[in-house]
Amino acid sequence: MAAPSVTEGPLQVLYRDARCAVINKPAGLMAHASGLARGEDDFLLHRLRDQLASKVHLIHRLDRATSGCVLVAFDAEAASVLGKAFMGRDVGKDYLAVCRGWPEAEFTVDHDLDGGPGKPEKKPAVTVFRCLGTAELPMASAEHPTSRYALLQCTPVTGRFRQIRRHLKHVSHHLIGDTSHGDGRHNRAFRMLGVHRMLLHAWRLRFPHPESGEMLTCTAPLDAEFRKALAVLGVAAPG
Repeated sequence: MAAPSVTEGPLQVLYRDARCAVINKPAGLMAHASGLARGEDDFLLHRLRDQLASKVHLIHRLDRATSGCVLVAFDAEAASVLGKAFMGRDVGKDYLAVCRGWPEAEFTVDHDLDGGPGKPEKKPAVTVFRCLGTAELPMASAEHPTSRYALLQCTPVTGRFRQIRRHLKHVSHHLIGDTSHGDGRHNRAFRMLGVHRMLLHAWRLRFPHPESGEMLTCTAPLDAEFRKALAVLGVAAPG
């Protein structure tokens, strides 16, 4: 499922002070130039430097197709402090995802993952999931006359390559819109319903301020495409 076209307007700033900021990254925008860019020249890092008129350090990344909270720093010292907070698991991250099937109300996936292409070593990977709502649509799925879906809150304890996407595949609750680890039949069903993005959103970020140490929480609103998906399912977004 191709990522939607990226809005050309200013990026939404959820929080900003002299040391750091949190940005609501749109789906379809790459964090920075890499071998996956395929000749593109539009990146989150470049846009932020222009929009904020400042040197910007990315503290972490989101997949191109994932939207939501991205933390950045404006100086090397703040970047170092925040980077150590991520490495020390002092940062809390909650994602919203739409998956196939009806999972348990709460469940944890503890399944080792490799580091992606060229990094075959497997390391511990843990994600906690909570079901926020379920839906059943009148669309045939395999031997079933209907299709079932759920809205999940996903909290990664570790930070492995495509961890949430791969953990959902591991338990057969594939992420909708994920062309690498998802289920093509359900992806096509959502495209027919007018939803053309991967339904994974970095919803909430909790982190210690690099100067004061105060814990800050930022929440990124859903974009129109994700809200459309939830409307089709009749599932309310969390407040």
